[in-house]
Amino acid sequence: MVVVNPERAVTRGAHEVDIAGVRWPVYKLEALALGLFVALALVLITGSAQLAVLVAAAVAAVRWAVAVIGPRIHSMS
Repeated sequence: MVVVNPERAVTRGAHEVDIAGVRWPVYKLEALALGLFVALALVLITGSAQLAVLVAAAVAAVRWAVAVIGPRIHSMS
């Protein structure tokens, strides 16, 4: 027989930070900071804003996707 006790259910969500009354998942802030850092570094190194923006957006998107998809992959295995 299986007994379910909803009072003891454990929910595992993303860690969140409160910014101006809005909850932001930490992985979104990490992706934003990483993208900004990459953009600034590439502008200084290459001098090309177009390249810096495209590469920084790709890096931020990959970081975001890893944070969203990573736990789903681990839960399936």
